[in-house]
Amino acid sequence: MATPAEREELRALLKSKSVRTGDFTLASGKKSDLYVDCRVTTLDARGAVLVGRVLLDLLNAEIASRGLKLSALGGLTMGADPISLAVAIASSLAGDEKPVQAFVVRKEPKGHGRGKRIEGNFAAGDTVVVVDDVITTGDSTLKAIEAIEAEGGKVAFALILVDRQEGGRENIEGKGYPVVAAFTRKELV
Repeated sequence: MATPAEREELRALLKSKSVRTGDFTLASGKKSDLYVDCRVTTLDARGAVLVGRVLLDLLNAEIASRGLKLSALGGLTMGADPISLAVAIASSLAGDEKPVQAFVVRKEPKGHGRGKRIEGNFAAGDTVVVVDDVITTGDSTLKAIEAIEAEGGKVAFALILVDRQEGGRENIEGKGYPVVAAFTRKELV
């Protein structure tokens, strides 16, 4: 279990390493006064430990409240990759009887070999959680969900590190997928 001090340490790390204010054009094409580059935190040694512990707690609480049996978690490369692995490692280190596994959703199917779109610990029929580092419009998360469902997976909910509070949660939830976010814009700015 992550302690309140670890959650606060992660919030402080995100604020110092990942959050920038100014004039930015986002991947969605939208203009914003806020840029959040979570990879600087999720690829930091201490940041990865904290992300794993804090998000594992959120994951386990949501699974318990919904009575789910989860197979794995993952999302669209690259933002989701370090988060998914950090949570899986935290699950193993916590001694979970059946540690949560991780997978990666490619932006495009692989052009050689088996042409897979999803790599790692995923199989058709699995109930999974989709992961994303930051949501603005929710489009990246929805692309990952579409790919997972096209491969036969069932998405239980979305686990997000930072919700920018710019309509992404509403967009994802409007499609029927609950969103659980560790932090919001309000908590980081």
